[in-house]
Amino acid sequence: MKKNILSAVFAIVVATAATAGVNPIDGEKKAIKTSESTVTWKGYKFAGSHTGKIALESGELLFDDDKLTGGAFVVDMTSITVEDLKAGEGKEKLEGHLKTADFFGTENHATSKLVFTSVKATGKNSYDVTGDLTIKGITKAVTFDISIYGSKATATLKVDRTNYDIHYGSTNFTDTLKDKAIYDEFDLVVDLQF
Repeated sequence: MKKNILSAVFAIVVATAATAGVNPIDGEKKAIKTSESTVTWKGYKFAGSHTGKIALESGELLFDDDKLTGGAFVVDMTSITVEDLKAGEGKEKLEGHLKTADFFGTENHATSKLVFTSVKATGKNSYDVTGDLTIKGITKAVTFDISIYGSKATATLKVDRTNYDIHYGSTNFTDTLKDKAIYDEFDLVVDLQF
């Protein structure tokens, strides 16, 4: 009898919270300060590499008792820049090419997103994260480490662009490129302020 009463009380509390728009297991959401956060990309080719930035459009991290439990981010792909070249040295040409269908196709895919699907603590401030990364409308799972220190978070991701229908310059799709080959994986280094 007591067990039934406790079950009924629990059900009422959960139902009341749901009606009020509150999920009793939700943690604290911390919005990312997009203007103070950076996403740096680095792509590699046979003859070197290029680096640049992409702006965060929005983002949030979820915490439960100061433990990271989730996160979601939207990146403005139209903002992609090249930082290792100067104006007149191919900067504008490469930035324009990265926005075409050969790469990120920003005319039809202006944003990319990352949604955490699993977060496991590996230390006091570090976590293993699995997330769904969507680029050019294609969603694939990625795994990476993230570290949290106060109101800052850092993460580094390796992304295989061919998983997102970005085949330009890949030796997996042609063997005639020689020194013009572009490696399939690129790096994202993310520094977040929240």
